[in-house]
Amino acid sequence: MIPRTPNKTIKSNDDALAAFVAGKAEIDAMLTRFQTLSDDHFDVAPDEVNWGHVGSLGHYADLLKRITDMAFNEGEHAA
Repeated sequence: MIPRTPNKTIKSNDDALAAFVAGKAEIDAMLTRFQTLSDDHFDVAPDEVNWGHVGSLGHYADLLKRITDMAFNEGEHAA
């Protein structure tokens, strides 16, 4: 095993922080886009809503539930 030098640990931590910040920025951008789409009623006018739209919305909700369950340790991810 190769011992870590303090500089390598700092570099590794800096790299991890940079990757984390980049990942967070990507998630923030996706959330902003999704919120904008939701605010616009998912680009569907009330008089145009059909069961396909209901199914799509349900699919979005299912996927978001999986994410929030994992993030908040709920559902199947509960401790």
